[in-house]
Amino acid sequence: MEQNPASVLTLLSRMINMKQFVTGLFLSGALCMPALAAPLSSNARTVVPAALQQIISVDYPALRDSQAAHALRDRVLPDSIKQFETALKGAGVDPDKDIEQLTFVSYRVAKGTLYGIGIAQGPFKQKEFLAKMRLKKIKPEKYLLSYLYPMGSGMQMVFLDPTTILFGENAAIKGAIDVRDNGAESVQSNSTMNDLITSVQDSPVWSVLDQAGTQNMMRSALGEAASLADYDVIKKRLLASDYVMDFTNGVTFDLSVKTSDTITAATLSGLLKAGVLYRKLSGTPTEKLALENTTVDSSNDLLQMHFKADDQRFEALLKSDLFAAVSK
Repeated sequence: MEQNPASVLTLLSRMINMKQFVTGLFLSGALCMPALAAPLSSNARTVVPAALQQIISVDYPALRDSQAAHALRDRVLPDSIKQFETALKGAGVDPDKDIEQLTFVSYRVAKGTLYGIGIAQGPFKQKEFLAKMRLKKIKPEKYLLSYLYPMGSGMQMVFLDPTTILFGENAAIKGAIDVRDNGAESVQSNSTMNDLITSVQDSPVWSVLDQAGTQNMMRSALGEAASLADYDVIKKRLLASDYVMDFTNGVTFDLSVKTSDTITAATLSGLLKAGVLYRKLSGTPTEKLALENTTVDSSNDLLQMHFKADDQRFEALLKSDLFAAVSK
């Protein structure tokens, strides 16, 4: 799988209009969520490579009762994520009932290629699944200590333990298994990304993005503003980023971009504040209302962006022309 199924980059690359850049940045965080994570289990962490581009994780139970979360999901679920869910159903897993946490990982391999894997956690019926495979005379492929079963849609799956399933295309799965069983570097050795994961993983929805991904995300989100000298100067000082979303009382979205120093964070904050002001003057009433609830600031070496809205206003934003423009 050469493209992250839920990549911020894929979505933000479409946001090249100056009018859209700040709201586009907010929407990028929402749009890049396919489905919905919480702390990664220890077994799940053992298959996450060090060359991590992005993790997106969703806590399903926390979002099942949220009208806004369902509206977001229905509007923006990418086809590639639908394929993941279809593949899980083909393996006898009902995403709406059996999954407690779903995590998507993209990681870099040779020559910049991206591989994508999924990690599903929940009370799966492993014994019943294995019995069904034997009954159908489906033989798994053995790789190191793992047994890979076909899922359909060109994907395979392996039980890491009775409550954790690793799935994806063959090469991507094997690369992840190499981390656990073949000495490949783990995310534990990537202190920047590992620390970010630890800081956000208690949220219902969270994501972390590496340096190259963060630089491209900000360039695409800024659009024409990225051609300014200021951005060229600070680009290499953007180290990583993360966002969290919560649907408990309306919708909150918090984005943090880690930079190398306080001056870089303040400069980037200034660019985004200018974009917020521009959009407040030129946007539709719905978009202006959304930006009234958006703040941009910096603290030490962090750029911070915060958005909050009630369910009704958030759903109105999902139906706006701007949302349609950045999500198509």
